[in-house]
Amino acid sequence: MSQGPRTGLAAVSSALLAMSRHLEVRDVLKTIVASARELLDAQYAALGVPDDHGGFAQFVVDGVSEEQWKAIGPLPRQHGILASMLHEARAERLADVRKDPRFEGWPSAHPELADFLGLPIRDGDEIIGALFLANKNCPRPDGACGFTEDDEELLAILAQHAAIALTNARLYERSRELTIAEERSRLAHELHDAVSQKLFSLRLTAQAAAALVDRDPGRAKGELQQVAVLAAEAADELRAAVVELRPAALDEDGLVATLRTQIQVLDRAHSARVTFGSRGVRALPAAQEEALLRVAQEALHNALRHSGADHVDVSLDKRGSGAVLRVTDDGSGFDPRGVRRAGRHLGLVSMRDRASGVGGRLTVESAPGKGTTIEMEVPGG
Repeated sequence: MSQGPRTGLAAVSSALLAMSRHLEVRDVLKTIVASARELLDAQYAALGVPDDHGGFAQFVVDGVSEEQWKAIGPLPRQHGILASMLHEARAERLADVRKDPRFEGWPSAHPELADFLGLPIRDGDEIIGALFLANKNCPRPDGACGFTEDDEELLAILAQHAAIALTNARLYERSRELTIAEERSRLAHELHDAVSQKLFSLRLTAQAAAALVDRDPGRAKGELQQVAVLAAEAADELRAAVVELRPAALDEDGLVATLRTQIQVLDRAHSARVTFGSRGVRALPAAQEEALLRVAQEALHNALRHSGADHVDVSLDKRGSGAVLRVTDDGSGFDPRGVRRAGRHLGLVSMRDRASGVGGRLTVESAPGKGTTIEMEVPGG
């Protein structure tokens, strides 16, 4: 390799750490591809995850612009060299892929590839991906170029760690799906309990008003006013629950827009003023964005249901390469130590777990009569 041992070791270490940092499968795939291309100094890199129907469930590229990728067209099928890596489970190092008898051509918009290095990513006996590089940036005195045996060994090491990172990401996503299902079940129970109580009170009050309307119209009027109050509260509960149960459109809208939309709905649904502001935040790793959203929802739930606040403010701002979320209310506040001793965590345990699960940290500042501030910081990508 052209790099010295210290630089080469540092580059390998950085690549492995980058792969282990992410929890979402898509983020892991992108990191693997970018790390491989940079580490082996290639113009192009790609990683395909096979599906069960002879194609690729996911295919990630690095070194191709978004415009080029759109022009290339649909995901490739498993054929030619790609099929070789997936089905024969061996590395392929070629001086010119176009001269290989298995070569079947590229789409018209596809960049021209020559020297080629590819190998499968394996989890035990299962092949979970195909990683390949093309067009090494290494002009030799005779004008030739190509990947070396050292490059193949280095990519094999990278692939072994990629398999671990990808398997961990898959396990995380399955675990998160179970967690989301549990949360939706909890919210459904909460919705049932809260709205059932309101509707029961509404029914009793309406019956009392009907019984009083002839003999005591004044009291009947008061009961009917209470009916209106209870009906409004039941509507508030329903609106808030709908916001929490609706899947967050993080993939389509991003964290800032998703938070802004949900907070606008909460502001309309509750008597408290709910505001939101954001400065300088760009896209974060998917796991961090989801954790920030869920912590914001939990903190807003506590503030609007338990604190009696007149104003709840949510801010999301850039901090270093990451971001910091802050949810502040002017409500009754509490003693965090006393709440922990009493076993009433107000969601603090789940919020701390979410923060630590993505490498972030959560702090809580509160005191009786002084309101509450919950802050969560994440490191970014």
